[in-house]
Amino acid sequence: MTSPVICFGQQPCGFFPRRFLAAKLFTARRLREELGGEIVFFLHDSDHDPRETQTTLRHRKTGEAHTFNFTFENKLQRKFSPLCAKRVPAGWRDNTARQLPAYVDAAWVDAFKQIGATRVADFCLQMYERMGLLEGVRVVRSADPGFRCAACDVSDFFVDVPYQGETVRARFVDGALQLHEGGDSFVTLPPVPFDKSQISPTRDSRLRWMQSVLHCTHYIAGAGEQAYLRREDAPEITFVNRDPIDRPDEAYCEARA
Repeated sequence: MTSPVICFGQQPCGFFPRRFLAAKLFTARRLREELGGEIVFFLHDSDHDPRETQTTLRHRKTGEAHTFNFTFENKLQRKFSPLCAKRVPAGWRDNTARQLPAYVDAAWVDAFKQIGATRVADFCLQMYERMGLLEGVRVVRSADPGFRCAACDVSDFFVDVPYQGETVRARFVDGALQLHEGGDSFVTLPPVPFDKSQISPTRDSRLRWMQSVLHCTHYIAGAGEQAYLRREDAPEITFVNRDPIDRPDEAYCEARA
């Protein structure tokens, strides 16, 4: 019998992680206590939606919710660059840090100030590490070229390509690379060569793509994932619903014990 591989996936979801991600971590730790094995966090840092990194915090005195996010250097990067390539502008960290004491414990403010990452996904990941959430967890990133080259082929995918001085995540459709402007509006990019190291799958094929490398035995699914996961693509996996948590879309920023 193989040792259990307990996996969950998530985009970088705020510079303080959303509470549903913390719940996935807690569920994984509970399962590891019961079954043994290892925990793998499959970080979808190839996704590009800037809304993924919104961070909702509550004022420590009034309880009023306020949503923070990274700023971006230009519109093209904001809309189309993958999270692994979106850059953190100079001054954003310090400007945000000045606001945080009204919302989080001083320990988290200090940790936030020490993050020096210049890419959005790296910034989030380093913050999660400083919070101690990833202790004993193996992180695998969907933007890692080595992972991509080792993964199975998929027929429906995105490609990271250069465009107007940025790296953008373009959908490959009918032999062409396209950026979705919204509604029925698309921009077709000039044709460029690409290889497997630049490819990431669409949502519907991501489970099979991930599993072809990670070979997990258990997968922890959030409420949203349960609606679209193609479980028939990986019948060998035992799917586990994440443990419930209150205010799942708000940020997890519990004070240090």
